[in-house]
Amino acid sequence: MAVFVALADFTQKGIENFSTTADRAGLFKEMAQKAGVTIRDIYWTMGSHDAVIIMEGPDDEAVTAVMLKLGSLGNVRTETLRAFTSSEMKEIISKVPG
Repeated sequence: MAVFVALADFTQKGIENFSTTADRAGLFKEMAQKAGVTIRDIYWTMGSHDAVIIMEGPDDEAVTAVMLKLGSLGNVRTETLRAFTSSEMKEIISKVPG
């Protein structure tokens, strides 16, 4: 399973409904699971972004579909990043042309 990190920022709608953010996160986890994406964890953060989502998915398409659905709900805007483990990075480096 591929690992992804998503940076999330509240929209105006999302900040107006901040008191239900943890409940919405639970619903998001359930929705993602049905689509084959596992949400490892969600952290609410201080600083440039309001939350960080760590997830695993079978492929880019499955994660993209889940994040499109999340964005369509109107509470957050996201930036999703593909993450690589040390062993995955070693494999990628081994493929760099000489």
